[in-house]
Amino acid sequence: MDAQGRGRGENIDPADQWVLNPSTGEYELRLSPSAPQSPIPGPRGPRNAGAGNPRARSASPDRAPERSARTSAGSETPGRDVPPQRRRRGAQEEPPAGRRGRRPAKKSKKAKKVLLWTSGTVAFLVLATGVGGYLYLEHLNDNITSVSDDGAGTGGFKKDQAINILLIGTDKRTGSGNEGYGDKGSEGHADTTILLHVSKDRSNATALSIPRDLIVDIPDCPTEQEDGSQKVIPGETGVRFNTSLGQAGRTPSCTMRTVTELTGIKPDNFMVADFNAVKTLTSAVGGVPVCLGKDINDPDSHLNLPKGTHRIEGEEALAFVRTRHSVGLGGDLSRIELQQQFLSSLMRELKSNDTLTSPSKMIKLAEAGTKALTVDSSLNSINKLKDLGLELGKLNVKNLTFTTIPVIDNPAEKVKATVVLDESKAPQVFDLIRNDVSFTEVKKKQKKEKAAVAARLKGEKAPASEVRVRILNGGAPAGSAQSTLSWLQVDEGVSKSENAGNAPAEAAKTTLEYAPDQADQARRLADIMGLSASALKPGESVTNSQGLPAMTLTLGKDFKGAGVSLTPPDKAPDDIKKSTADKVVCAE
Repeated sequence: MDAQGRGRGENIDPADQWVLNPSTGEYELRLSPSAPQSPIPGPRGPRNAGAGNPRARSASPDRAPERSARTSAGSETPGRDVPPQRRRRGAQEEPPAGRRGRRPAKKSKKAKKVLLWTSGTVAFLVLATGVGGYLYLEHLNDNITSVSDDGAGTGGFKKDQAINILLIGTDKRTGSGNEGYGDKGSEGHADTTILLHVSKDRSNATALSIPRDLIVDIPDCPTEQEDGSQKVIPGETGVRFNTSLGQAGRTPSCTMRTVTELTGIKPDNFMVADFNAVKTLTSAVGGVPVCLGKDINDPDSHLNLPKGTHRIEGEEALAFVRTRHSVGLGGDLSRIELQQQFLSSLMRELKSNDTLTSPSKMIKLAEAGTKALTVDSSLNSINKLKDLGLELGKLNVKNLTFTTIPVIDNPAEKVKATVVLDESKAPQVFDLIRNDVSFTEVKKKQKKEKAAVAARLKGEKAPASEVRVRILNGGAPAGSAQSTLSWLQVDEGVSKSENAGNAPAEAAKTTLEYAPDQADQARRLADIMGLSASALKPGESVTNSQGLPAMTLTLGKDFKGAGVSLTPPDKAPDDIKKSTADKVVCAE
């Protein structure tokens, strides 16, 4: 029952008084007819909203002149605003006195954005709360816990680039009722880790699960201590991935570095949640629907549910994401699949109108999310989280793909307890993400710019003997420029090539710069080396050691060796196991 339908003598929950205005796309505070109405933006200062209700807030003091002006313009009660009576859904608005009536406003693009804000991706938890969080910014800002990324990230996501967020679920015990979970006394290991990649054009995303028992190399980790000093925590080789956090004083920044070492992908930001976060956040959203293909009774996780569909929250939701012995093959990889199904369902729940248009749910999510999660220092405010939510909210759940790093049993173990990379598949998955390739079929309109880039490879190609190029090492392994020179001259007939040493600065990608009259040479070299159209950069020629114009080939960090194609894959392989967030899957 909303505030307009309650008696004046009752205590009113402010969460029920925020109403979505479809014309502006913003929530508005709708109180009783004797109280003012205020839009949301900005922190709110206190005011008297009725005895016994200290939680009620009004607009900030700087809005007082506006209220006075409205009063003097004809308010019935001096010094107070009288908002219009709320209309029943579907009823036409009465025009103000003295004005001509207007047609009801159509839902604007801004209103649609409100619905997009919390339909994000696996960053589900903070993103939904970040959107609702502007209801009372200062209070929620105080809830946020942040720690340094110690330079392990990119410095934060950017709106015009692809986004990589590292989501870490730890086995740290916080809150009551969690004594039966995780390692006693643990600072929290990287128990459930997902690298969320969101494409540059926001048309798709990939959530890559990293098994906790994957054998990895953990690099040295410079880490900020509580007193502000720096300490380098020594790395280790051949250890479980989950020890990249919590072990030997490692913080989330060390998990970031380990992921970069493993995948070649540098995360922009991280978010960390523990056991208690699962319980509070699922309760805040009103429960998450899950489907079981069989009865499950797991005494270890305390999950006891019959076959069928259930809505779970709190303790039961935590038991669901923790269970493993009763699903699949009973190992951690089976649990990862179960968690992916759970997160998919949570995505659909957050995207539903039942959540997005409910002020009370949004407020509960804001409270729970900002208290439950730890973020890096570049995500330490509601405004920053809201900006991230706006970017991720552009996604459609059907193009959010869940997959797991391809692994095999550790061949060094007789009793199989850990896994190692499947070297025949994992590098390709990493390449797909690094090159922003979707794991789903995404219909895109080819823009003129993309068409122009693709056209660089079209046209006549000069003979290899006429290709004149200088080779620079811009971040490739040492000796790459010389080995490429030898391969081009001996094996490919590009005799007019030379080693020009190191580039002035490192480059992430290999590029070939050429002048307009060298386009045919560029196409030939691209064909020989397997360069993509985007690697070709029209520009200017340089003078080689003989005083003749030449192209510039800069070998970047993506260079894999002479003769190895640099054309990225254009789709995910068929044998990679994956699922999308729009599909309902029943756990077996």
